[in-house]
Amino acid sequence: MTPVFTRRADQVMAAALVGLILTALSVVGFTYYYAMPSYTRVGYAPTQPVAFSHKIHAGQLGMDCRYCHTHVEESPHSNVPTSQVCQSCHTQIKANSPLLAEVRQSWATGEAIEWERIHKVPEYVYFNHSIHVKRGVSCVSCHGKINEMTVVYHDQPLSMGWCLECHRNPENHLRPVGEVYNLDWVPPTGETQQNIGKELAELARINAPQHCGGCHR
Repeated sequence: MTPVFTRRADQVMAAALVGLILTALSVVGFTYYYAMPSYTRVGYAPTQPVAFSHKIHAGQLGMDCRYCHTHVEESPHSNVPTSQVCQSCHTQIKANSPLLAEVRQSWATGEAIEWERIHKVPEYVYFNHSIHVKRGVSCVSCHGKINEMTVVYHDQPLSMGWCLECHRNPENHLRPVGEVYNLDWVPPTGETQQNIGKELAELARINAPQHCGGCHR
């Protein structure tokens, strides 16, 4: 009579058990990593190596977003400004401030400042920054009123459901392309966001994808 539990059966069961454990650990790790506040939690505001205030620069001084984030209209990703960009002003303004010591060191050595990233969609999601701003989606829609933030925080969930809601009703977020970087823009008196957005969507022939392949490529 052939024994039920052979050496081969034991090996198969052991391999299956190891595979099950590794799968469980992968699922737990994956869920933990992508559930971190940098991906999903509204209000996430990490401490940065240099205390940079968007409220002062974009708000009080009225600096255009594109002065620092130079590739927002050309690249899938909005670039973080280099220390050279910072020093284009700060060699003349607050040139010796101790708050900018790390910026000066970066500028002198060529070593980039290790900023803490706040907004980032998961690697399995395709998102093109330039497409959105060129169609009239303002920084405010995804990042909030950056020009009022002393410390930048994660303003919107950037979840799949949140993105789909915008793709289903783009008129709620569209504005004239010339007003994309005007963070204080509001519809003119007598107009509504929906009416303006619908007209712009028709003019630009916007047909935002709602199928899986639109964002998961």
